[in-house]
Amino acid sequence: MVARKRKRAGRNSEEGIPSPPGYSAIPIKFSEKQQASHYLYVRAHSVREGAKSNWPQKRTLFILNVPPYCTEESLLRLLSPCGPVQSVELQEKPDLTENPKEPKSKYFHPKPVQGFQVAYVVFQKPSGVSAALTLKGPLLVSTESHPVKSGIHKWISDYTDSIPDPEALRVEVDTFMEAYDQKIAEEEAKAKEEEGVPDEEGWVKVTRRGRRPGLPRTEAASLRVLERERQKRARKELLNFYAWQHRESKMEHLAQLRKKFEEDKQRIELMRAQRKFRPY
Repeated sequence: MVARKRKRAGRNSEEGIPSPPGYSAIPIKFSEKQQASHYLYVRAHSVREGAKSNWPQKRTLFILNVPPYCTEESLLRLLSPCGPVQSVELQEKPDLTENPKEPKSKYFHPKPVQGFQVAYVVFQKPSGVSAALTLKGPLLVSTESHPVKSGIHKWISDYTDSIPDPEALRVEVDTFMEAYDQKIAEEEAKAKEEEGVPDEEGWVKVTRRGRRPGLPRTEAASLRVLERERQKRARKELLNFYAWQHRESKMEHLAQLRKKFEEDKQRIELMRAQRKFRPY
């Protein structure tokens, strides 16, 4: 029995920490008081051949199973010993798009992702990814020098951060509108360049921009438009009046028919009562 126990213990020590295929496990703890460890599963970020990615190859570390209490600042502090970190970004799920990413807004996307997340950590050198894959834990997320807020303190901090700074909000809105105006101007310039140029099949694209610009209205033209609108409203009111009158005439006609029906019934009853011929 003793030999079997020793054999099982040795097998567990050889296997080490369980992790998904292709990933390395890094144990972390929220603080020194926590006894059980949580595991981050990390690997070098890679995509299939021929596909594009928003993250630089050989310098990006992909992390699974990031707990809610682990912030971007915490990951930056935990992985800084491996090498200079360029950026850290948390997401709800892995990024599979190949389009360029738009910058995040602090004010128009305020709701954080609830639950466990994934993270992309970009190092300045590829050696940072190699060093992160060989990290041994457990690593502490919250320390005395870098405490992580939890409980009521985190709720108060989140509420304080939810109140935007008016000046910073104005700057962000102005920046967004400038970028939007520039994008519209580029699209209009591109449309003007393509207008009138036949494509491969000989078709010519025609847009509204090719028409003659409309002349501004004069005072007399504005008065004519207003007069047409007034006549249209008067005609609509007249049609509604006729419809109401038609309904009233129908109701009156039905009332007269019912009255005549009752009178005819009374007349028939009277004629039956006055007839003198009685065969029996």
